[in-house]
Amino acid sequence: MPVINTIKQFIDERGITPYRFAQNAGISLNTAYALYNTPSQRVGAAVLDKICDAYKIQPSEILLWVDPDKSN
Repeated sequence: MPVINTIKQFIDERGITPYRFAQNAGISLNTAYALYNTPSQRVGAAVLDKICDAYKIQPSEILLWVDPDKSN
C-alpha cells in the first residue's frame, strides 16, 4: 500500500521551518528533514504519535494513500 507523507505541505502551510517542526514535535532534526524532503519516507509509529500529539492532528492530515494503479 503506497502511503506518502505530506509533511512538507503541512510545514509550509504553517509557515514554520523543519527545524521548528522538529523542536515542536520532539523528533530529531534528521527525521524532520527526511520527512520534509522525501514524501516516500515512512513515518514510524512513535514519530507519528509525537507529531499528532504536538499539533493535535489526525494522522490523515500528514499521510496520504496513493492509488498504485494511477501512478505514472
